[in-house]
Amino acid sequence: MSLYIGVDSGTQSVKAVALDLDSGRVLAEARAPHAMVQGLPPGHMEQHPEEWASAMDAAILEVASRIDRSRVRGIGVSGQQHGFVPLDGEGRVIRPAKLWCDTSTAQECAILTRRLGGQAAVIRRTGLPFLPGYTAPKVLWLKRREPANFRRLRRILLPHDYLNFHLTGHAQMEYGDASGTGFLDVRRRAWSAAATGAVDGRVAECLPPLVPSHEPCGTLLSAVAARYGFPAGTIVSAGGGDNMMGAIGTGNVAPGAVTASLGTSGTIYAFSRKPVIDPSGEIAAFCSSTGGWLPLLCTMNVTGVTEQVRALFGWSLAELEAAAATAPAGSGGLALLPYLDGERTPNLPDATGVYFGLNRQTLERGHLARAAFEGPTLGMNYGLGRLRALGVRPREIRLTGGGARSALWRQIAADVFGVPVVSMAQDESAAVGAALQAAWCAMGHAGSRKALAELCARCVSLDESTRCTPEPARHAAYRKAQRVHDRLTADLRGAFAER
Repeated sequence: MSLYIGVDSGTQSVKAVALDLDSGRVLAEARAPHAMVQGLPPGHMEQHPEEWASAMDAAILEVASRIDRSRVRGIGVSGQQHGFVPLDGEGRVIRPAKLWCDTSTAQECAILTRRLGGQAAVIRRTGLPFLPGYTAPKVLWLKRREPANFRRLRRILLPHDYLNFHLTGHAQMEYGDASGTGFLDVRRRAWSAAATGAVDGRVAECLPPLVPSHEPCGTLLSAVAARYGFPAGTIVSAGGGDNMMGAIGTGNVAPGAVTASLGTSGTIYAFSRKPVIDPSGEIAAFCSSTGGWLPLLCTMNVTGVTEQVRALFGWSLAELEAAAATAPAGSGGLALLPYLDGERTPNLPDATGVYFGLNRQTLERGHLARAAFEGPTLGMNYGLGRLRALGVRPREIRLTGGGARSALWRQIAADVFGVPVVSMAQDESAAVGAALQAAWCAMGHAGSRKALAELCARCVSLDESTRCTPEPARHAAYRKAQRVHDRLTADLRGAFAER
């Protein structure tokens, strides 16, 4: 029985699972929290990478205590995308990492876009525009705002790359996560000289080598293997971004599958055998971590919105759902633009949240609660409409993330998206995906040509008890609500920028 460890380092915590490849079951799982840097100005979101590593060690050690450690053959790491980990020449972290949800780099995006000749020219060169969440504007931010730290910069890593570096001592980047930096030409799977040069002539030499997703990053450092109690020579796979690993963990490794994550952020993505470039730049033309491409939409405000409303009223999760269930689909005309942390799709880094449609009937707890579920879902559906325009045709959407545990939210998602939705049998899809990639990598390294899709078929399953299908009348109500949502967002764009 071979065991593979999957790690998912997110914004709030690190999760680890131990996957038994023979039975396809997760034998153990654990979680360890880490914190945000406090006291930063609005729009600045940072963490200490060393805390990710400590949390990963704690989660892996807890999982290791509940399995036969001698059977571990590989580790795969999933990480939050886009975060900028700056290292000096000794491999030390220079400053806290700016995260995917940091929106303080809008000015740098404008500068880079101008230097490359406008957004259309940027998309021609790299396949996607510069957005505040991406890594490239963060590097320019460091150069402009902290020049002394920029002078020390010798290596640019993403969060999962830093954890791989912690495990193996090797620095590299695979195509999937690299495509979210803004530095990669996603069509050619190569660093873009134009994009790196727009930041600084030194950037190209600070980026690590690129490797295919099926190649290992290396093996565990002997000291790390001894600390975990794992065999010497345990392989660490290339790993990838959380969405790329989530795709593997939901079996989204061939055309036809669509995954939606209802987490801190909201994502919807689909596998493609060729690049899917959005001329408007709203859909990210990412590479997958399986050798293909992963066109993806991302919104920034999903479960954080429901949590904020829940905390406002002092409710439990069950009480929040019960209150929301008392209001009709469409919340009686009450709309919530859920932009508590700005927004990425559409690209509105300065946006704020807006309740629209308040009257004597809708200024009520149940309506406010239901709108907190509906607003983020309509925001994701805006991007799903763009994916459909680019040729993605979902027949079913597989749900992951904390929001997928809510029966009410699953039904709202089905009614808004207009297709059946179903949750996964295993909650931690990104961690499971990382473990599956590790198995694929280790088996390939040993000479086996087993397809990743075959491994997914063995280990990935749906929870059919969670399946929801759209109800026609509610779907019609949400189509009307979508028009209001989109019109409000467009009309308020200028007001957001003037705040």
